[in-house]
Amino acid sequence: MTAGRYAPSPSGRMHLGNLLCCLLAWLSAKSRGGQVLLRIEDLDTQRCPRHFADAIVKDLAWLGLSADGPQPPVYQSERAEIYQHYYDMLDRRGLVYPCFCSRSQLHAASAPHRSDGQVIYAGTCRGLTPEQVAEKAKTRAPAWRVRVPDEEITFTDGHMGRYTENLARDCGDFYLRRADGVFAYQLAVVVDDALMGVTEVVRGADLLSSTPRQLWLYRELGLTPPVFYHLPLLLAADGRRLSKRDGDQSLENLRAKYAPQEVIGKLAFACGLQPTPRPVTPAELAGTFDWGRVPEGDICLPEGLF
Repeated sequence: MTAGRYAPSPSGRMHLGNLLCCLLAWLSAKSRGGQVLLRIEDLDTQRCPRHFADAIVKDLAWLGLSADGPQPPVYQSERAEIYQHYYDMLDRRGLVYPCFCSRSQLHAASAPHRSDGQVIYAGTCRGLTPEQVAEKAKTRAPAWRVRVPDEEITFTDGHMGRYTENLARDCGDFYLRRADGVFAYQLAVVVDDALMGVTEVVRGADLLSSTPRQLWLYRELGLTPPVFYHLPLLLAADGRRLSKRDGDQSLENLRAKYAPQEVIGKLAFACGLQPTPRPVTPAELAGTFDWGRVPEGDICLPEGLF
């Protein structure tokens, strides 16, 4: 059976961009007779208070997008021991090493950057001797990175098509754990999706470049990867990226103005799933859902739609 998932980060109330991801994940799974699981990605508990997670669960229920999985949902903040087990698997193979680089060093003008602005780690701390590590640790707690090979990883995205990345050249050694002990997203998301039995992942195109390193982790940890569908980003009418920080079209505001069928209908219209913004339920959309109707490029909300 197809098992999709929502994996919101509760750093604020959901906005329309978050909702689009939840809607397409629900429709993609339900159109195949599958189920949808819910995981709360609250690794950073200081940024992700529980009341925002509770609001997400209530908002999804109000919209008709309730998950099928366990209640309450899976919380990443409660799974550190599980992540530690898989972290240790990589560490025992000599793939993990401490990194003492500061944020300013990583983002220096001389540092290699991807075309999208992301920093490619140059391997500065990769070859430190035990003596050098001990000396640096006297003044700075390290984060922990994993050594990646000079290898191309290619996969076919269910929506965006073929994508290739060389791990060493286009990514570099990436974080597995922060200096404060919090496990990194890349490790946690791989472990969680595999252990939860997720068979397809629907998420934003901004995470497309994360997929090759995650596929490599699946392989190295002996886990089965899902199929990936990356959807276009939803932009405000003026071309801005929607943000929780800016309060753009938050569910709190939308619930005060519209019925749930109106919100779903307008969003379905914006992403090409129906020709008009008529009110509709997710269940009604599931019967005719087709990824071919969803644009591959970013979607701008029509002026005055919400």
